[in-house]
Amino acid sequence: MENCIFCKIIRGEIPSWKVYEDEHTYAFFDINPKSEYHTLVIPKKHYVNMFDIPEHEAVNIMKAITKIITIYKEAIGLINVQVVNNNGEHAQQDVFHLHYHIVPRHKSDGQNIIWPKTKNSVKEKFDELLAAIKPN
Repeated sequence: MENCIFCKIIRGEIPSWKVYEDEHTYAFFDINPKSEYHTLVIPKKHYVNMFDIPEHEAVNIMKAITKIITIYKEAIGLINVQVVNNNGEHAQQDVFHLHYHIVPRHKSDGQNIIWPKTKNSVKEKFDELLAAIKPN
């Protein structure tokens, strides 16, 4: 896409700190990192989110993520990492080019709010929820 910031990074129109690149994916340090080595992994083709990407392209992203976290493990001993993807405005997606965050974690890093405790439980509705998604 013409005005997509991630597409501009891929085209070299905006500088980035490249961590990894292959024919399908590009990975670079997040400009607003939550920790050292916070990395974004994106497909080179523009897809809005996980609902938009073909399965074979999604597999390529997962392969790249695996390679990158292996590099981090071997180079700096990283063993605690979150891989995060947000799909849609209400899921806190802020750039509408599919991307995954690789966020290195360590004890007491202050990033413990990704799974806040909630008072609302849906466990009682599991049967109903399954029925809604299963074919008749």
